[in-house]
Amino acid sequence: MDLFDDDTPPANEGRNEPEYTVSEISGAVKKTLEGKFGRIRVRGEVGRVVRAASGHMYYDLKDDRGVLACNTWKGQVSGLGMIPEEGMEVIVTGKMSAFAGQSKYNINVDSMEIAGEGALMAMLEKRKKALAAEGLFDPARKVALPYLPEIIGVVTSPTGAVIRDILHRLRDRFPRKVLIWPVPVQGAACAPAVARAIEGFNTLTPGGALPRPDLLIVARGGGSIEDLWGFNEEIVARAAAASDIPLISAVGHETDTTLIDFVADHRAPTPTAAAELAVPVRLDLLAWVDGQDARMTQSMSNAIATRQQRLRDLGRALPRVDSLMDGPRQRLDTMADRLPAALIRGVQNRRIALTEATGSIKVVNLRRRVEDDTRRMQDRAARLGPALGRSVVQDRKAFEARAALLKPRVLQADVSQKRSDFNRLTQRLSETGARQIERLRSQIDSTDRVRETLSYKATLERGYAVVRGDGAVVTTQEAAGKARALEIEFADGRLSLDRPSDPQGKLL
Repeated sequence: MDLFDDDTPPANEGRNEPEYTVSEISGAVKKTLEGKFGRIRVRGEVGRVVRAASGHMYYDLKDDRGVLACNTWKGQVSGLGMIPEEGMEVIVTGKMSAFAGQSKYNINVDSMEIAGEGALMAMLEKRKKALAAEGLFDPARKVALPYLPEIIGVVTSPTGAVIRDILHRLRDRFPRKVLIWPVPVQGAACAPAVARAIEGFNTLTPGGALPRPDLLIVARGGGSIEDLWGFNEEIVARAAAASDIPLISAVGHETDTTLIDFVADHRAPTPTAAAELAVPVRLDLLAWVDGQDARMTQSMSNAIATRQQRLRDLGRALPRVDSLMDGPRQRLDTMADRLPAALIRGVQNRRIALTEATGSIKVVNLRRRVEDDTRRMQDRAARLGPALGRSVVQDRKAFEARAALLKPRVLQADVSQKRSDFNRLTQRLSETGARQIERLRSQIDSTDRVRETLSYKATLERGYAVVRGDGAVVTTQEAAGKARALEIEFADGRLSLDRPSDPQGKLL
């Protein structure tokens, strides 16, 4: 029986009011609340929200006249369907209860939903402003889509019509490899699953066993704002913004807008349109390549024809080849005629210069000087011999005199040493004199060889000759023509030529 329905008087009959323990009162209050209300739905505005370290969630639900404390245990958070935020108008479902430790009553919430579309849009605008302030919607941070991706990653439900439409459109336009990451596309599990799928694709290794996609498509069919709410969650928007892989958002129909549309690199009005954005039409591409090839071929043909015409025009303006060669040929003939005479004059001029140079060398004086140096060396050698002989005799007598005064053994050793030193000195003097004489003789021979080399007679031995006319060296044809007598000197002798003259004395 309930504590408040018991009519039995208390044990203290001397007092009129009943007496209860604190635990009895707390238990009775809790039992009354849970029995009276049971499971209820409450509408209100979310106030203060606290997420404890244990994972439990505490928040207030209020209206203009009261506040109701709410709690959701850690195991119930995932079933809420959404995370409460301050200022949201929601409808919560749960059980009324009381907390005896603080004499408070509260509702244990296990389900939550937005109270209306107006509240959802207000919350959406609030999130949009916050993310825009962070720069997640900035067009500068968005990247261009690859023209022809090798691998396309698709984040969507594997059982809906969306994936079939995407695969069909890709197959029609340009078949590509497709990796599908299955996720729920509505409900409480939608947002975390989509965020994990985007992050998972980005963690794949390019070229690995499961290759990393070149393009991502996040797709879902149309629906109400509540159905699409998972793509308005902040966790999904941040995952899309952090993606290194270019991302196309294809959530809902053309009139539907979610937060992921603003942070994606490109938005497609429908999933089918996302497939059309992802790849070009293969036939159109082949036609474009063929057209470009034809244009290039035509351009090359026109360029070649234009250059050929220009070359022909320039060719007509040029003189004939024979006329171009006439001048150089004439200059070549002139030079060929002048070359032998120029060579002869050059050789003769060098021969005369050589003769003059050799004539200036005083060979006689050089030989006389060598002979004088030789006689002087011989005189010195002749005087040196007797002097050395006298010195040797004197030294020998001195050694003998000293040896008589010394002991036999000591004297013999000293005499032998002195004799050895004397002989070595004599040999050194003789060798020095011989080397000096040989060096002087070598210098004389070298000078004589230079003289012979510089002489014009060495040139005569190579086939040249010296022409003299009337006793003078002839260097030109004109001088030779005027000479009455010519003398040609060869290496082995001279040849005289007398030129005949007429009775008047003119040369014939």
